[in-house]
Amino acid sequence: MTKVATQSRESKKGNTSLRAKGFVPAVVYGYKTESTAIAVEEIELIKTLREVGRNGVMKLDVDGKTINAVLTDYQQDPIKGHLVHADFLAINMTEELEVSVTVTATGDAVGVKEGGSLTQVNREVTVKVKPSDIPDHIEVDVSELNIGDTLTLGEVREKIDFTVLEEDDHTLFSVAAPRSDEELEELDAEETDATDVEATEEAPEEEKAE
Repeated sequence: MTKVATQSRESKKGNTSLRAKGFVPAVVYGYKTESTAIAVEEIELIKTLREVGRNGVMKLDVDGKTINAVLTDYQQDPIKGHLVHADFLAINMTEELEVSVTVTATGDAVGVKEGGSLTQVNREVTVKVKPSDIPDHIEVDVSELNIGDTLTLGEVREKIDFTVLEEDDHTLFSVAAPRSDEELEELDAEETDATDVEATEEAPEEEKAE
């Protein structure tokens, strides 16, 4: 398990300076841990996440104390893309916890081969699992889906090795029929109308600028 060094920080104070130095302001809380403001080197955190996965367990070195934790939330700068804040949950390695896991499709759906399009309705499910067993993702076979079919959690639950908390009617994938020529023409017309409206709305501002 990868160990990540942290440094203490005063809540909200000096965050801008920390980010400028390549650190991510963060907080760790949970099992036998009071909410503590920390900072983690962004490069080291990203490297660790690549090694253990989005839901992977890492060891945080907080003031000389080693804490087993998982990343529960983070925020990114919408323009530059770098991390601006992170939340870590301290965990008990012997107790199950609830985590969101990505669902991925495997196989080539029959309906897609016939011209339909596969849509992933829900990209994640919530599983209850011990920290050491958290999966990076869950694979679901969609090869038998025909045009008009949907695949719900209830149809594949027994094939998943983990306890999934969503109800059986939680839809994962569907295959839509190919669009008719008339529907495609209508979509083109709608896009054209939308473009004309945007151009009309922008025109007065351009005239004012002149």
